[in-house]
Amino acid sequence: MPGRIAVVGGGVGGLTVAHRLLGRDPSADVVVLEAAERPGGKLTTVTVGGLELPAGPDSFLARKPWAVELCRELGIGNELVAPTETGAWLWTERGLVPFLADTAFGIPGDVGDVFRWPGLSRAGKWRALGDLVRSKRKDQGDETLGSLLRRRLGDEATDRTVGPLLAGLHAGDVDRLSVRATFPELQAWESSQGSLIRGAQAARRRARQGEPGPMFLRPAAGVQRLTEVLAGRLGDTVRTRATVTRIDPDGAGWVLGLDGGERVRADAVVLAVPAPIARRLLEPLDHGLATELDAIPHVSTGVALMVYPDGTADDLPAGTGFVVPRGRAPMTASTWLSRKWPSEAFGTRAVVRCFVGAAGEEDVLDAADEDIVAACAVHLHALTSLPEAPVDSALIRWPASMPQYELGHLERVARLRERLPAGIVVTGPSYEGVGVPDVVRAADEAAAAAADAVAEHIHEETER
Repeated sequence: MPGRIAVVGGGVGGLTVAHRLLGRDPSADVVVLEAAERPGGKLTTVTVGGLELPAGPDSFLARKPWAVELCRELGIGNELVAPTETGAWLWTERGLVPFLADTAFGIPGDVGDVFRWPGLSRAGKWRALGDLVRSKRKDQGDETLGSLLRRRLGDEATDRTVGPLLAGLHAGDVDRLSVRATFPELQAWESSQGSLIRGAQAARRRARQGEPGPMFLRPAAGVQRLTEVLAGRLGDTVRTRATVTRIDPDGAGWVLGLDGGERVRADAVVLAVPAPIARRLLEPLDHGLATELDAIPHVSTGVALMVYPDGTADDLPAGTGFVVPRGRAPMTASTWLSRKWPSEAFGTRAVVRCFVGAAGEEDVLDAADEDIVAACAVHLHALTSLPEAPVDSALIRWPASMPQYELGHLERVARLRERLPAGIVVTGPSYEGVGVPDVVRAADEAAAAAADAVAEHIHEETER
């Protein structure tokens, strides 16, 4: 594959793009330009209380196979492990209540389960059951996730149970997120089954007929192991502390200007960076591109990591953690790492992560780190048997890190891709999926698009 391809961004997406390009041709001229001191992006750890703890995702969704397949391809498939605990809890005014164990997207699959649905009043349960008799929507166009859930299951089920679980995965507002861009299965259930409850029942039935397996997986050493192995394979292909400040056309190719004055020429460029960064680089080339990128909102989030004293591990209930209905607590969710991913290094210490910040709740992050940690600790103490405060803690901030797939997102991304100049490709969570598996799948496609762009460029040069 003649020609050079520059990949801007050394997170899991950018590293996967480079890995795929070199897999096509080991002699290919590929360079990854990463602004930070180390590659990996959000797949990283921080040290708290002498423990290496995840600052970003702690696992991959196994039913989306792309991250798991990449691990196997890299020779670390035998390192994959599942959580030792299953089951989650829901925050309510009367304390934590367990989520139903056998649901699809948090939606029960039969009448009996609806009546056992935790966190809902009797009236809320009866309203949710109305989903079984309500007419399905005739308009097949996009709508918000909240619109679909409220219409089918009612406000109470939306705000207290399903909404916190689904919108929480995007740190979003259920009444602004596009259902087609986030959970298109729900729209398909209404269309095919006439009911979300019947759709959940059918999904559960299919799951039982297939191969049983864990919902989440990760390498035993942590999810960052994936990017560590990728970066190790790529070696000198990856350049860190290499901040791209501009992209200029250069004949049929491109010249990337780096902070410090260096210039890197490329025949194709893959922007594996968040949309706000892509917008800054592309705006001088096409103001219309910048407008489309500006229309993809990104919210800031944070992760509070807390390590409690020896002897506190059993102060946490069995399970993986809990989610919080919108605006009810300083955190949006909490993961009990010492339950979900126990380690000899933890000893008898409870180790907890709390997620803060979301669409409409970013003001939480205006407080000082210690105040955010303290607020989370107070709520954990009220909900569990944990002490009033941890002995060690840290707050990791992720500014403008979580894209919001609002109404029209899929059409916006399609317009954006059509408008991109020849030889420039965008990929990453801002566009088509926020989870690690989705990012890996999109990176595969971006690598193919970049290789095709170079081949076309070389063909045109030869024809001349």
